[in-house]
Amino acid sequence: MAHDQHSSSSKSENEWLDELGFEAFRVMRQNGTERPFSSPLCRTGHQGTFLCKGCGADLFDSSAQFDSGCGWPSFDKEASKGALKEVLDKSHGMVRIEVRCAKCDSHLGHLFPDGPTASGMRYCINGVCLIPQ
Repeated sequence: MAHDQHSSSSKSENEWLDELGFEAFRVMRQNGTERPFSSPLCRTGHQGTFLCKGCGADLFDSSAQFDSGCGWPSFDKEASKGALKEVLDKSHGMVRIEVRCAKCDSHLGHLFPDGPTASGMRYCINGVCLIPQ
């Protein structure tokens, strides 16, 4: 498990920055996006789970990961119901579903209804947000 975290509302921006580092802070707390194909987690083959870098919550199981070719780690379902929350995102002239950690409210990526598996979903997640276990 990742380090024990306080609730997101009790941490200052500086505390988040110190804990996450610049790139993860920019993505997770400022709704940024990492460069496509920049994360080693785009490669499939990890066995285990993927935890939230912000709070250590279980987000995805490796059995849900697939190679979508989109440039970000992709999953077809969350680790357990309620691990993620979905928020309507109308930024950048698009309408998308933003995916956030239900526990610490960190931005993780987006959800698209174009996945190749039976679920039909593609959770497109910034690798910098994940800790493989």
